[in-house]
Amino acid sequence: MKLTLINSIFIILFIKNISTYSQSKNDIYTLNQLIGKETSTLHNPINKLNINTYNAFLKMKEEALKEGIDIQIVSGYRSFKRQQQIFSKKYLRYKKLGLLETVILNKIIEYSTIPGTSRHHWGTDIDIIQRVKTMPKNLLVTKNYEAMGAFCKMKEWMDQNAYRFGFYLVYTNQANRSGFKYEPWHYSYAPISKKLLKQFLTLEKNNLIYEEIQKSKINIDSFYYKKYINTHIKGVNPLLLIP
Repeated sequence: MKLTLINSIFIILFIKNISTYSQSKNDIYTLNQLIGKETSTLHNPINKLNINTYNAFLKMKEEALKEGIDIQIVSGYRSFKRQQQIFSKKYLRYKKLGLLETVILNKIIEYSTIPGTSRHHWGTDIDIIQRVKTMPKNLLVTKNYEAMGAFCKMKEWMDQNAYRFGFYLVYTNQANRSGFKYEPWHYSYAPISKKLLKQFLTLEKNNLIYEEIQKSKINIDSFYYKKYINTHIKGVNPLLLIP
């Protein structure tokens, strides 16, 4: 009887340790994972979101459905290559207009990140919409989330409930916030992303992130890059920062 009790306790402790280890693995990424150059078993095979992020999203989606709000992810994990395509497309478009290099970069980073620095590389961030009967032509525009916009009910629900599932708006509408413009569609799973941001900034201090970006022949001046890190990468909702 005593042996059975001891074995039971051992099994419980073993399972607990495995669970803790699994959680810690999801909190630590390699350099290539942080910059979107590598996916791994840490990501859900369906959509490559971090598994904890995806599970939290499913719970949130289920709760919202009870009130007739069908939340849909339009952008989750994004690779370095995909971010580079977005960046290059915008660069060429502005270049054709004859804009100066700095002006081009400033226009790109109003909404788009420099490849290797996107929070979408982590699989913790999602761009969301609401499934409605008549979908607007352009999805990720602010007017859809305000007043009588197509996704306004979802935005109201998210404002009141997202935090209960660990999600926070990344680029808020606060006047004193620096960096990327307001994005009412972009949410981040804080329990994981806060730790990854801290890890990212630690590697960035040692120039490891910048060096990888340079390897991909993205011509960003180091002084401009450092300023961008301070204004844009750190310019997020304070609730997503680790003090």
